Parts: sequence; C-alpha cells; structure tokens
Amino acid sequence: MKRIQHLCVIFICVCVGAMYSGCRGAQYYHNQGKVFGTFYSIQYEASEDMQSQIEACLHSFDMSLSAFNEQSVISRINRNEDVVTDEYFEQMYAQALEVSELSAGAFDITVAPLVNLWGFGFKHKEAVTQEKVDSILHIVNYLGLNLVDHHLYKRDARMQLDAGAIAKGYSCDVIGALLESKGVHNYMVCIGGEIVAKGVNSFGNPWQIGIEKPIDDPTGRTQDVQEIIPVTAVCMATSGNYRNYYVEDGVRRSHTIDPRTGYPVHHQLLSATVTADCCMRADALATACMVLGEKEGLALIESTEDASCYLIVADGETMKVVTSSRWNDIIANR
Repeated sequence: MKRIQHLCVIFICVCVGAMYSGCRGAQYYHNQGKVFGTFYSIQYEASEDMQSQIEACLHSFDMSLSAFNEQSVISRINRNEDVVTDEYFEQMYAQALEVSELSAGAFDITVAPLVNLWGFGFKHKEAVTQEKVDSILHIVNYLGLNLVDHHLYKRDARMQLDAGAIAKGYSCDVIGALLESKGVHNYMVCIGGEIVAKGVNSFGNPWQIGIEKPIDDPTGRTQDVQEIIPVTAVCMATSGNYRNYYVEDGVRRSHTIDPRTGYPVHHQLLSATVTADCCMRADALATACMVLGEKEGLALIESTEDASCYLIVADGETMKVVTSSRWNDIIANR
C-alpha cells in the first residue's frame, strides 16, 4: 500500500443522494474513513449499518498485504521470515502472476527494491546511480518466486514484494464480497480511488463515477472531472502519473517504475482507467498500461478478453482520450 502522499486518487466517487430507501426495513448507509494510508467511501442499501464489519475486514486485509504494516504477511516475507501465506496473499499472488505474463513483465510485484530506490516505496529514497539500478534489476523478476504449500520461496533473499499496484483494487473486491454475503445488492465501494459498484443509488439511478482530468498537482487539491460514467455493474481502477512525482535536477520522476528498465516511465500516457471482471485485475492492468504507454497499453487491453480501458494521453498542449473497443459496453451497461 502507498502512503497518502504517494497515492494517485484518480476517481471522484460522486456520493450524492438521500440516505434512505423505499424498501421496507432497509436504507442507504454511507460509511467513510481512512485505511491503507488513503480514504474509503462506501454506500450501500442494507437493514443495518455495517461499518464495524467493514473495518474489521479491512484490518484483516491490511494484516496480509500492507508493506507499511510490519506484522503483515507481505512484510514478513520481505524480511525472509518463515510465514504461512493466507488466502488474501495467495489470491493476490495468483492474479499478479497472470497479469505479469499478460504484460510480458510490465507488471511485476518484485519491483519493490526499485520503487524504494526512487523514493516511492516503504523505505527512504537512496542516491540513484546506474550501478545501483543494474544491481537491483538482477533481483526484480516475478519468475524468481515460487509458492508451494502456503510458503513463498525466493530465488534471491534480497527480493522484496510490493502489492501497492494491485491491493487497493483487491480490497474493493473483498468489501463487495462482504456486502454480497449479507444480502446487499446495491452498493458502491471506493477505496483510494478504485471502484466496485453494483445496482443503483438511493435515487434508483445508476452510480455516477467521475474520471478525473489529469492535471499536474502533487498536492491533490485540483480535481477537475474529465467525464462522468453512469454504471450499474463495474470493477474499475485507474493509474496515473500526474499526482505522485517529483522533479530532481530538472528531470521529472514518476512513481510508475518500469521493472524491465529500472527507471521511472517517461511517455505521453497520463492516466489509464481500466475495467475488468474484478477490481484487483483492473488495478494491476491499469499499472501495466502506465508502464507500457499508449499503444502497447491499448494492445494489452484489447488482447485481454474481460478488460476495457479509457486512456488520457498528452497531445501537444492538449489531451486526447483513447478508448478500447469494449469500453462502450461499460457505458451501455446501465
């Protein structure tokens, strides 16, 4: 998970509506709070307020996949402790490997040492040299991991994992599943900008999800909306480079690190909004798109049967929108 100053919150959850319902014995609740160094906003129609159950679930998730929680499963793996992996970790790992294969390594959870080197991870920034980059590249490779009998084995003990580009999306799936298990069928889960939505809002209308215009603003205070998407069933995630970056010696360093080169990406793709069958997958694919850039990212999504994308690309002094062939199916699903 990334600290609040390192988050790219791309979505604006449009949380409007009366907090009541015409259904007898049920009403719309709106829970919000802070988790994983970011914020959550969850609206749902139910017979009771479920915030305590939601937060207990999020705490359990944090104990598995947060690299900022020293006692989490992933942190203990990074310290090479003998730890039994749990279901959260194993589901994340399986999806991460699949997206790594689909993207030819553009997405790679072993990128953590490079993310830390450039100052965007769970350790302080180091002085970057070509020699350091080259030495770290030797230990960044998802193929060097092997999960056997609930234990993760590394080819090199120096390998470390970062689930920050997949875990927020996964947490949305987890909370959506919790709500479904309680008989909730109208809900929108927004965690750090990633979205899982189903059904309708308290007015009986599709949920309204805003895609943010990618304007350079590391403070996160400017949030102009590029487009509002009405949906009744979607798992959606965004990755972008216009919030989380710094300028060093006149060079802009983006938080998106290419695990194949060891350097922050530098291209015209400003943000990638991706939908998929689950938000965990959408989250990972969005990051892969940001590594690959416009053309290769679009090709990745077109070749992935359950995915669609909405890309915002710098075009001279302006911006253009590029969508995949299945994106209109998302708009039609309302």
